[in-house]
Amino acid sequence: MISSVRGTVLAVAGTSAVIEVGGVGLAIQVTPSHALALRVGAEATVRTALIVREDDLSLYGFAEADELTVFDALRGVTGVGPRSAMGVLAVLSPGEIAQAVALEDDAAFRKVSGIGPKTAKLIVLSLTGKLAVQAGPRAAQPTVTKTVTESVVMALVGLGWQERVALQAIEEAGESATETERASVQLMLRLCLARLGPQQLASGAAQ
Repeated sequence: MISSVRGTVLAVAGTSAVIEVGGVGLAIQVTPSHALALRVGAEATVRTALIVREDDLSLYGFAEADELTVFDALRGVTGVGPRSAMGVLAVLSPGEIAQAVALEDDAAFRKVSGIGPKTAKLIVLSLTGKLAVQAGPRAAQPTVTKTVTESVVMALVGLGWQERVALQAIEEAGESATETERASVQLMLRLCLARLGPQQLASGAAQ
């Protein structure tokens, strides 16, 4: 069983990441928000679950231990496979899942693509009393205003960065920025450039 991996992020595309461990690139399925937090070239530690089938070996990765706990619990529900479990975690945080189960709120699970009414009810029934996760809503993350985001994206794209890369840099910088910085185009641009790095900027602008 591969319970975790640590190494350099080689690639991130959609909900798949490739992390190099001991010279081997491991493909790991992650949630969209986790994929957005991974940076190519940076080191990452990912908690994992190895799913073994007759014709397939798949690694599913998680940023937090609670996510892995909930993933394993969801897979124990009849009709919920690993992909459906990842779909639930893409929409709901572990705390929100625990809260929905505690309140018998199967409607929360019906919001997930591929989860029907019967399966949603079964999730609630099956997980009642089995989740060792604190119930509660997802913690609010500091955000950059739409106006500032649009201006910074325009500036970064003008310097040669792809829009996707620019948006990711803004989100990451905004998480640790002060309220004053998040309200300033100039300050947010400076933070994003610091994250992207001068060497990458030069290569990006040359393309």
